[in-house]
Amino acid sequence: MNRTTVSLIAGVAALAAVAGFASLTEPDASGGDTAKAAAQMPVERTSLLCPAPSISDVAETAYTSYTPVTKGADTSGRAELAFAGEKSADGGSQKGDKPEKGKKPVLEPKEPGKPVTGEASGADSPALIGTAEGSYAPGWTVQQTTEVPVGTGRGLLGTNCTSPDTDFWFPGASTAEERSDYVHLTNPDDSAAVVDIELYGKDGALKSTVGEGIQVQPHSTEPVLLSTLADEPQTNLTVHVTVRSGRVAAAVQALDDKLGGDWLAASTDPAGSLVLPGIPKDATSVRLVAFAPGDRDADLKVRLASPSGPITPAGAETLHVKAGMTASVDLGDVTRGEAGSLMLTPTEESVPVVAALRIVRGKGDKQETAFIPATRPVGTRATSADNRSKGSTLSLVAPGRSAKVKVTASAGSKAGTPATKTYTVKGGTTQDIEPPVPSGLKGTYALTVEPVSGGPVYAARTLAISAEGVPMVTVQTLPDDRGTVAVPDAQQDLSVLQK
Repeated sequence: MNRTTVSLIAGVAALAAVAGFASLTEPDASGGDTAKAAAQMPVERTSLLCPAPSISDVAETAYTSYTPVTKGADTSGRAELAFAGEKSADGGSQKGDKPEKGKKPVLEPKEPGKPVTGEASGADSPALIGTAEGSYAPGWTVQQTTEVPVGTGRGLLGTNCTSPDTDFWFPGASTAEERSDYVHLTNPDDSAAVVDIELYGKDGALKSTVGEGIQVQPHSTEPVLLSTLADEPQTNLTVHVTVRSGRVAAAVQALDDKLGGDWLAASTDPAGSLVLPGIPKDATSVRLVAFAPGDRDADLKVRLASPSGPITPAGAETLHVKAGMTASVDLGDVTRGEAGSLMLTPTEESVPVVAALRIVRGKGDKQETAFIPATRPVGTRATSADNRSKGSTLSLVAPGRSAKVKVTASAGSKAGTPATKTYTVKGGTTQDIEPPVPSGLKGTYALTVEPVSGGPVYAARTLAISAEGVPMVTVQTLPDDRGTVAVPDAQQDLSVLQK
């Protein structure tokens, strides 16, 4: 449950305490009344945090903000992204620095339904803290996309800016010699957060006290190099970030000397069955990394949802994941030129796991990396903020029943008229589509994905560009944007004060 949900429920509870007691409407004995389902109401406030984009002096970063128009939302409000704090000379954050008073926000949207963009250059760009209220809050999405032409981690690094929380799982990280992986911790609040970072390899937990009790100062960001938390290099790791006090946003920046780099977003909460959508059809290498957090081993059936139906990868039909240990399997060019998504299900007993994919495009010294974590379904609506006239691919997968999905392209950030198309995705398949593009597009645009009927749908957006012969790529999954929250129907019952 996100913190907007918690705050809204807490507000309802507080109002109930003042009035005496709020009881859910119940049917009377005559059956004249029927219980009313909880109403879905637009959220009124959303917080998003964007990590510091790069340590490269030649990095170029684009930020794109978008809020879908939501029925029933407050007609007033505002949103902005502001600096979380300047970086110090050694590349770390200046702890406790707050956004400079009077400094212009990096982004300040003018209206829902139209994306707005901002830019940053070089290694000195700090993390950003964003807040949206009223009509700007429901489904607010910010995409951070960085292009690094040369050096360690060169490539296209993309991530959705995320809400603060207290627990994160990152399977797919590494402390191998060719990798420089950082966990970025960003604290949006007025008090310090205390964070623990645990690493799990193929043999279990890595012993270290360095990752305990890390303090992240108010309105500050703290990048932690994973190799400083481990004595020996490990190729495949699962990172567990837990917050003792306060809350943070967390993301892993994975930088490889030869294979480029990208952001690794957190996996969805541990579950017995997982979906990892949107493997690029031209992927030359795919690696699955999974972890079982509990005290039971997990046995998973591995299937690829192809355009024609489920396929079992040869030689990787199942994956055994020992409790508390990270397991991995190389799937090669599993998609073989077709759209694909990975589906993990228990062979027998269901045991919660987390998982992610490392994707490689290209060959030789022209390779580039992206990551796909297991994700939640689209639910009511999902949003992708940064899409271009070329290079954007939307992947839709229906792991169970067939589904009908409506996809809407927003107005362009500079010009363009919205466009909508509806697609049918057969059960057990993945469909890669070239999303609708606003007519007369200038700038970038956003996509919203809304299931119309049928079973659950999972989605991912791939952004691909070519620079100096390198097939740069980044993939973002599209879970429900949590633009609405369930609010129970209630009425006052003052008679409780007389009992």
